[in-house]
Amino acid sequence: VQLQASGGGLVQPGGSLRLSCAASGTIFSSAIKGWYRQAPGKQREFVARIFNNGATDYADSVKGRFSISRNNAKNTVDLQMNSLKPEDTAVYYCNHFQRGRDFWGQGTLVTVSS
Repeated sequence: VQLQASGGGLVQPGGSLRLSCAASGTIFSSAIKGWYRQAPGKQREFVARIFNNGATDYADSVKGRFSISRNNAKNTVDLQMNSLKPEDTAVYYCNHFQRGRDFWGQGTLVTVSS
């Protein structure tokens, strides 16, 4: 499975960005899709995930501000990020988990700064 993430960039505090990740290869509809992030000097951390039935799970730090969605027909997963804060600055990685294996995208940088 190959993952291609896009949509990162520079945004002011309070602004919004939408990240998108497209998967290719042998995709199973049961896959769990998610987003993680890694800030400078910190470990990679969980942000959000979405199951095949549409159930979602969010880190406490982004609840109410971020929204994850998926399109199984297109094999994509999006992350809508609103009310961005400087502490959201990080490289964001999309994740695809299926049949006991993790797959990762290349990462896209999100910088929240005035």
